[in-house]
Amino acid sequence: MAISYTWDVNTCDVFPTKKGKSNVVYNVHWRLTATDDTNKDSDGNNLTSTVYGSQGLNVSDLSSFTNWSSLDAAKVQGWVEAALDRDESGKVATLKTNLDARIAEKISPSSVTKTLG
Repeated sequence: MAISYTWDVNTCDVFPTKKGKSNVVYNVHWRLTATDDTNKDSDGNNLTSTVYGSQGLNVSDLSSFTNWSSLDAAKVQGWVEAALDRDESGKVATLKTNLDARIAEKISPSSVTKTLG
């Protein structure tokens, strides 16, 4: 089972102005999706699992500020991953491990629901 991970970090909360800068990103709404390229569901789609949240960013020091027009998903993803890794409850490796476990549970469920009759 090979699992790939995709980030969606396109939705950001910004301060219109802060410390003389425009569109200062202070919070990112993120989604991390794991996709198993081997195992498929009953409809033939690759098995996936997703976790989402929002991550506040430290904007007290804007000396390395990036203009909104120069931002891309890779830059924002880097900010989110760095911030998550500073927070014990949201380490990126832990998120990925949990997504992997959810996919494994779909492949070999430890419990199923059945209906009589």
